[in-house]
Amino acid sequence: MDLVKLATTHPILTLQFRLEPDLVLVRQRARQISDLLGFDDREQTRIATAVSEIVRNALGYAGGGTIEFQLDDDSRREALLIRISDSGPGIRELDAILEGRNRSGMGMGLAGARRLVDQLRIESVPGRGTTVWLRKFLSRRASSFPLQRLSSIDEQLRAPLNPFDEIKRQNQELLRTLEELRKHQEELAQLNRELEDTNRGVVALYAELDEKALHLKQADEIKSRFLSNMSHEFRTPLNSILALTRILLDRLDGDLTPEQAKQISFISRSAEDLLALVNDLLDLAKVEAGKLTVQTTTFELKELFGALRGLLKPLLLNERTTLIFEDPADIPPLHTDESKISQILRNFISNALKFTECGEIRVSAEMVSDENAVILSVADTGIGIAPEHQTLIFQEFAQLDSPLQKKVRGTGLGLPLTKKLTEFLGGSISLKSELGIGSTFSVKIPLRYPESVKDFLASKLGGRSGRLLIIENGPDVSPAFEELLKDSGFQVLQVRNLKEAQEKSRQRRPVAVLLNIPSEQECLNTLTGLKSDASLGQIPLLVVTGTVEDQAKATALGADACCMRQASKEQLLKTLDHVVRESSAKILIVDDEEISRYVLKEFLVSLGHSVIEAQGGEEGILLAREHQPQIIFLDLMMQDLSGHEVLDRLAMHRMTEAIPVIILTSKVLTEEEHQSLAAKAVTILSKSVLAKEDKGVKLQEALLKAKVEGTI
Repeated sequence: MDLVKLATTHPILTLQFRLEPDLVLVRQRARQISDLLGFDDREQTRIATAVSEIVRNALGYAGGGTIEFQLDDDSRREALLIRISDSGPGIRELDAILEGRNRSGMGMGLAGARRLVDQLRIESVPGRGTTVWLRKFLSRRASSFPLQRLSSIDEQLRAPLNPFDEIKRQNQELLRTLEELRKHQEELAQLNRELEDTNRGVVALYAELDEKALHLKQADEIKSRFLSNMSHEFRTPLNSILALTRILLDRLDGDLTPEQAKQISFISRSAEDLLALVNDLLDLAKVEAGKLTVQTTTFELKELFGALRGLLKPLLLNERTTLIFEDPADIPPLHTDESKISQILRNFISNALKFTECGEIRVSAEMVSDENAVILSVADTGIGIAPEHQTLIFQEFAQLDSPLQKKVRGTGLGLPLTKKLTEFLGGSISLKSELGIGSTFSVKIPLRYPESVKDFLASKLGGRSGRLLIIENGPDVSPAFEELLKDSGFQVLQVRNLKEAQEKSRQRRPVAVLLNIPSEQECLNTLTGLKSDASLGQIPLLVVTGTVEDQAKATALGADACCMRQASKEQLLKTLDHVVRESSAKILIVDDEEISRYVLKEFLVSLGHSVIEAQGGEEGILLAREHQPQIIFLDLMMQDLSGHEVLDRLAMHRMTEAIPVIILTSKVLTEEEHQSLAAKAVTILSKSVLAKEDKGVKLQEALLKAKVEGTI
């Protein structure tokens, strides 16, 4: 029913209000009427408060109005309907007020009243007044209110009211509310104490879990080392056993009886099974230890399917089972590790052959164009896998119980290894299976495995990058140099004198300085100032001169290289490349662990870098100030100074504040420590990277990042 439809309403009381005392009377009547209609004390207070808020607005903005109390029985539940109207200026921003975007007094009153009743509606026309309808449904027990009782209500309403009674009642309600708030506050305090106790328990539990996690991690590392070492140790005797059984079965040392041949074939088969288990364990250990490498090649799936068809044909001993390879004609060439893709499919097909007594095994490929990937699937019509076991089979050493399963029980490592190989190639694995109908194992593999960044990084490290600081004050030479150095890879910074060069170099460290001042004496004076300046003296300096005599003078004063102003772009860049290359290989290693310094130094020297070693933090700070290295490798755990202290002291000195730092440490960092160090260092590496096969890629990536950040 529409809130303003009054066709089946029954009037109870109409009042006029003009003055502030009328507000108390209206509130009393609202409470009295709601009491007579069966509302409880709480609802009476809500109704009286809502009415007083609207009436207060009408008094304040319109100077008074009329309030009508009515009984509405036109809906499924009877309701008290209250109509408050005035002839004031109306409300101009009604929508904003109702949405809570207007914070005037009227807005607060209307918003508060709206929360206290079941329905509220306003009609307002600027200049013609405002009408507000409030509806509050009668409680269930008070519904079906007898209309004949309205006459008795009318009689009770005729009795005069004492306004002090309302004030007294409001005070009582306020006291009750304060008491309830006090109780709620006590309950909240109790709850907070319980939460504090719970939090302490949770913190203790987390500490225990962290300790358990550390123990599990250590146990896992021990397991991986054990599997790796023992797998290597097992392979040699197993291969020897297989070789000896082959000699015996081939009758190279004499004939065998049928029973002897049978026994030796059992030995050979058991050795093959054990060797397969050892190989799977070794592959798993490699994956977990991060020692598995990807050998990317470009190949066609059609050729891979053909090779697998020929390889697996001898395993197809059951004539009732058919192995089908669908033609992958629409699949583009893959650029990933072919041997690992082959191993994944062999595992899938081998499992399908084991558990498919009759029917077919279908190998297919499907292109996923929007993801630039291919889905390789092996579907069989075998025994299938129950839903509750479909997660279990990807766990190591898991075995399912079934009559067919017992005949062909395997190692329980094939599918876990396949899953890890798939993820290692950047893919994902999935399974669809129904018991008694068959299974479909699928892997989604990127068409192109992300290329090793080694060559890219090496080329970047050897290419042009960084800032070139040009000091020149001749008006006619700047455009020429801008053209010569265009697209060279260098970021050109131009200044006009030594003072500007000093300021600019401290803010944005250049890889080289080019001095081009036409005045011979001024050029030589600037050159002398550059070489005597602590912040610029270690930076390679190229001087542009007009004569051979000027070149000789510049070289005598310490210029690293000279070129003529008439030099071509190729000659200028060749000279710049030479001076930058000669000076850009100065790296400082700060570490009190000799073995770590040795391993890192050997690698850096192999790249052509010049390496300086410091056996502790204090020595590292002194050498950094003395030699001005381009990059610093810093350990965190040292006896004399911690890496944190070294970082702070480097940042505090103007000669070392701009040198990029790479942290190489064996310390296990907390999240807070990592965030703190990340703000001070270029990158953070674990010393474990020095023992890995891909250490070259990791370290060159860090070097590239340091060079880039050092020239920002």
